[in-house]
Amino acid sequence: MAGHSHFKNIKRKKEAEDKKRGIVFSKFSRLIISSVREKGKDIKSNPSLKTIIEKAREADMPKENIEKAIKRGAGEGEKGHLEPFLFEIYTKENAAILVTGSTDNINRNSGEIKETLKRHDAKIATPGSVKWLFEKKGIIEIKRDRDNLLLSLIDFGIEDIEEKEDVFLAYLPVKDMEDVKEKLISNNIDIISTSVGFVPKNKIKVDNNNYINLIEALQENEDVEEIYTNIE
Repeated sequence: MAGHSHFKNIKRKKEAEDKKRGIVFSKFSRLIISSVREKGKDIKSNPSLKTIIEKAREADMPKENIEKAIKRGAGEGEKGHLEPFLFEIYTKENAAILVTGSTDNINRNSGEIKETLKRHDAKIATPGSVKWLFEKKGIIEIKRDRDNLLLSLIDFGIEDIEEKEDVFLAYLPVKDMEDVKEKLISNNIDIISTSVGFVPKNKIKVDNNNYINLIEALQENEDVEEIYTNIE
C-alpha cells in the first residue's frame, strides 16, 4: 500500500506541474497574440515580441505553440477573437487590485473571476474606484550588470527606480518610453524588456497575507495576463 500511495503522490505532483505549465504556456500565447496584433510579427520592428518569445522558450514552451500564437495574432490560420478586460477589485483588507488580460469568452471569464473573488472574500469594485489609485507608466526592465549603474540611470529622465535582485525596474511617463530606451541602448545599457503597466500612486500595508492566496488564484486563470496591487 505504501508503494501505491507513493505512486499516487507522484501522479498528483505531475498533474499539478502539468497544469501549471499549461497555464504558463496559455499566458505566453496571449502575450504573443496581443504583441503581434499591436506591433506586428516582425521581431526586428517589434522588440517586445522578441522578449516575450525568449521568455517563453526559457519556460520550455514548445516551438509549435509559439508559432501558432504568432499566426493567430497576425490573423492567419486558426481564427479567434480575443477581447481585452480589466477588473477593479477590493480585497477584504480594502487593498486595491487591477487585473488585466484578454479572453475569447468575456461572460465565461467574468463568471470565473467573480467566483474566485467570492472564495477569497474580495469583490468587484465600482468602475473607476480602483483604477484612479494607479497611474499608467512605462516600465523598462534593466539588467544589473555593472557597478554604479543606478547613478547612471538617474540622468536618463527616469522618474523612479525599483531595485530587484538581478534587475532594475525603471518607471517613467509612457510618452518618454522610446526616447529613454534609445538613450539606454546608445549607452550600452542592457534592456531586458519594456512594457506599459499600472503603478500605484501610494502603497498600503495589510495585517495578514490572505491577499497572496487571492493573487495566486487569479494567476491560475489562463485569461489573466497582469495583476497590479497597491500592497507594499
